[in-house]
Amino acid sequence: MLNAKKNIKLYLLFGLLILNIFIWSVIFGEESEILRVAFLDVGQGDAVFIQAPNGNQVLIDSGVNKKVLRELGKVMPFYDRSIDMLIATHPDKDHIGGFPDILKRYKVDFLLHSGRESESAIYGEVVQLTGLAGVRTVEARRGMVVVLDDDVHLNILFPDREVPELESNTASVIAQLVYGETEFMLTGDSPKAIENYLVMLDGESLESDVLKVGHHGSKTSSANAFIGFVQPKYSVISAGKDNKYGHPHEEVLETLGQFGSAILSTQDKGLIVFESDGENVFVR
Repeated sequence: MLNAKKNIKLYLLFGLLILNIFIWSVIFGEESEILRVAFLDVGQGDAVFIQAPNGNQVLIDSGVNKKVLRELGKVMPFYDRSIDMLIATHPDKDHIGGFPDILKRYKVDFLLHSGRESESAIYGEVVQLTGLAGVRTVEARRGMVVVLDDDVHLNILFPDREVPELESNTASVIAQLVYGETEFMLTGDSPKAIENYLVMLDGESLESDVLKVGHHGSKTSSANAFIGFVQPKYSVISAGKDNKYGHPHEEVLETLGQFGSAILSTQDKGLIVFESDGENVFVR
């Protein structure tokens, strides 16, 4: 009987040791030289999760509902209950619909947004919850740089003005994520007119390894000149399977194909994760 009790104690101690090793390996494993950019499968909507090498995290948009929570569970440690910054590219439900659940579940420090307001109930709920949680809100403006790590920064390319009167998609926040020699172009639902405007401002700076295709692959986005200057090796389309809009549009697929970009879609692939070491980009 005594030996049995002794064996139980040994098993418990051994179990605690293994658990301790696992926890610390996860904690120490958070920091690396790798930038991760995950395009979450939230159906007909957008949600992009970014984790810098030092562990800083940004979530750009959140899809239409709480499905984003399940997707975040695939790319964040189970014990992590904080996200450094949320970015709302514009106030349409398929981009901010998951934010109320995010704000209830996670501690958030900042919310960066376009400045375009909405009369929708979901927008009002996001505003209320950010206020209750003490989240600091900032309007995005061209020239802003969000520093995520020593060599990782998010450059805001648009808006470059006050946008309360602009149509919602037209007001979308556009940002370029840069890590060393690699770049990700993140476009919200921005239309061709704004894409061409950015080409006119500084087309040479737009080149990026990965493009999040505008407006879920709608033909209202992905202007030829813009795609030509971005020259994406990979183009990611965030769209729902068998969606009623017919996204992605064949015209967009043809444009991307003309420039030799490899096309990946969440409706076909589900969660899509890229990793960058600052020199090269890999699909995981």
